[in-house]
Amino acid sequence: MLKLSDFDYNLPKELIAQYPLEDRVEAKLMVVNRSNSEIEHCLFKDIAKYLKKDDLLVLNDTKVLTCRLIGHKATGGKVEILLTKRRSGSTFEALIQPSRTKIGEKIFFGKDKIEGAVTNRREISFKLKDADKIYEFGQVPLPPYIRREPEDLDKEYYQTVYANKEGAIASPTAGLHFTNELLKQIEDEGVKTAYLTLHVGLGTFKPVTSDNITEHEMEPESFQVPKPAQEKIEEARKNNSRIIPVGTTSLRALEVYATGIKEGQTNLFIYPGYKFKLANCLLTNFHLPKTTLFMLVCAFGGEQLMKKAYQEAVDKKYRFYSYGDAMLIL
Repeated sequence: MLKLSDFDYNLPKELIAQYPLEDRVEAKLMVVNRSNSEIEHCLFKDIAKYLKKDDLLVLNDTKVLTCRLIGHKATGGKVEILLTKRRSGSTFEALIQPSRTKIGEKIFFGKDKIEGAVTNRREISFKLKDADKIYEFGQVPLPPYIRREPEDLDKEYYQTVYANKEGAIASPTAGLHFTNELLKQIEDEGVKTAYLTLHVGLGTFKPVTSDNITEHEMEPESFQVPKPAQEKIEEARKNNSRIIPVGTTSLRALEVYATGIKEGQTNLFIYPGYKFKLANCLLTNFHLPKTTLFMLVCAFGGEQLMKKAYQEAVDKKYRFYSYGDAMLIL
């Protein structure tokens, strides 16, 4: 049995990155070679030397919505809303804090310009003709382990430079290290790029509560592998070129695509024992203990090697999580 405790590790809180680096490419890059278990350390701007001509980098072009809303009740009490999915019209699935907010209670946003009503414990409906207007009053939905309020810099740094299709409630953070200049340099050296979309949702972050991890169920997230990406993936397959997903979300979308599904919803949960169909390497950040993300990395890189790499990252004071450093698994 794969136990939840098998995917725990000790992380000093001070290594959890609270702010992005001013220059994205100055992040550290740990390179882990599965063939000989060697670990190298460099900077992200040096990534090109580990890539080969005709490699295919697969990037997730989802765009993070400003879906964190701060409102107040008629009584003045503060309410925080995270919009997780639009149901229909101006009704959204949402995480509502405090959770004791009553059904039917009215919440006011944007200096009382917008009124919403809690329709059930995980749903809110707004008085709006154009539901997208609500995002004009929202903030960047920084994850809870970033223990500060969102700032103007987050509007830029919590978005990949190639973000294109709105729909995510969190950033595909492995891609945050790229700049347009670095992507051009990589492409100039013969590395190909393809873009797919997986809108990062609650499924990526839903905590694992069962001790037997195989009993965990991911919440579905929507994804699409468009025609141009399909063509590049199939060409790479035909030529035996390496396919390198940027981030766990790109990897999961790729692996679903490998089963013949090009778009829709996926709740694919990858943990040790999974047989990878398409991905040859993986670029990723450093993830929380006991999460589906860390389990995926252990499945891809090997449990013992990943635990060794994470311990080395702690020892060398790598920066962890969304605004942290990166790992390339070869």
